[in-house]
Amino acid sequence: MGRLFGTDGVRGVAGRDLTAELAMDLSVAAAHVLGDAGAFNGGGRRDRPVAVVGRDPRASGEFLEAAVVAGLASSGVDVLRLGVLPTPAVAYLTTALRADMGVMISASHNPAPDNGIKFLTRGGYKLPDAVENDIEQRLGEKWERPVGASVGRVREAYGEADRYVSHVLSTVDGRLDGLSVVIDCAHGAAHMVAPEALLRAGATVETIGARPDGLNINAGVGSTHLEKLQQIVVSRNADVGIAYDGDADRCLAVSHTGEIIDGDQIMAVLAMAMHAEGTLTGDTVVATVMSNLGFKIALKNAGIDVVETAVGDRYVLEAMRAGGYNLGGEQSGHVLMLDHATTGDGLLTSLHLLAVVARQKRSLAELASVMTRLPQVLVNVKGVDRTKASVPELSAAVTAAESELGESGRVLIRPSGTEPMIRVMVEAASAEQAESLAGRLADVVRTACV
Repeated sequence: MGRLFGTDGVRGVAGRDLTAELAMDLSVAAAHVLGDAGAFNGGGRRDRPVAVVGRDPRASGEFLEAAVVAGLASSGVDVLRLGVLPTPAVAYLTTALRADMGVMISASHNPAPDNGIKFLTRGGYKLPDAVENDIEQRLGEKWERPVGASVGRVREAYGEADRYVSHVLSTVDGRLDGLSVVIDCAHGAAHMVAPEALLRAGATVETIGARPDGLNINAGVGSTHLEKLQQIVVSRNADVGIAYDGDADRCLAVSHTGEIIDGDQIMAVLAMAMHAEGTLTGDTVVATVMSNLGFKIALKNAGIDVVETAVGDRYVLEAMRAGGYNLGGEQSGHVLMLDHATTGDGLLTSLHLLAVVARQKRSLAELASVMTRLPQVLVNVKGVDRTKASVPELSAAVTAAESELGESGRVLIRPSGTEPMIRVMVEAASAEQAESLAGRLADVVRTACV
């Protein structure tokens, strides 16, 4: 069957790939693995370990939540049901409520039929690969079931959403009075907390994508569908638009002119502000190899270093923790601000971005212009042998392309981690050059990597 856990928990079509039975078994195995590893009872003296469980508004989240809660409680874990909340809220509340583990049920930006389960350790961090492997190995094992007073108890903790909103607001320097903001909540997990937070911060707020019905999450709205937000921001003469994804662990922005502001630009604006204020640890930002070359050039010119990682927020987080850095993220809008959160947090990111706009009294378009995005072309070459991404013919073609680009561009060849596919990415000074080189390299992949 292959590895169940992907880069962000276990995901699949709910009811087919991700069944209630699997959800329950995963929760039981996770409780056993974390318990045996000594991860429980970190919150002080108590009879049983405690888990917090949250979800996004997908219809399937209702039965998956029931299965997860049943698995945990039957394993002797007390459960606090947080209800519909963003992933970063669950991560924060895992710590704030002194829980021993957290569980988020969401498939992020995926369509409504999909869902996923993500486990968090005490402190609100994602599980290491080794722990996920242990959980998979212990699925379906025989175990002695608690009975009587040893079974876990379940209670609702829906009111804890306010604790999270108060937390993110407490991290922001200054208010947003005078700013008009349109926010797109993707009919997802942020549909209640995001409007409340921005209103409490002083912004004038118009909200779209905030009527989840269990089936419309990410459907034509949110960070993967920005067209409606762009249109409304321009038609309302709003200052800024903010789009969250289904579980609100990321955000993208739209300027008053309707220009899309991606994760690289958001990080650049935050990095420049933190650098000027002396709060950017080590004057360094952590980003993946997919960040635009224009981002790296802009930060270098500002005296800010960039540490590169493989694609994936977990690799960004690893590098940030290892180096003690406090800002990092991905082009997708997944931004980590480790002074305030243990995971990407779209609401937190948007509040800090808007605070820079308010403090500096400059438009987001002007702030984002500190970097120029170089044209970037990505070609996914399917049906090839991904293990041959470094064959001599392709390496020679890459060298020739890099020579042609000089310092004005770059080439990145990445084999897919799960599919028979090799990704070709080219950045260049012009779109024409990027498209030409990407096409030539893709042709080499098709002939040399079979």
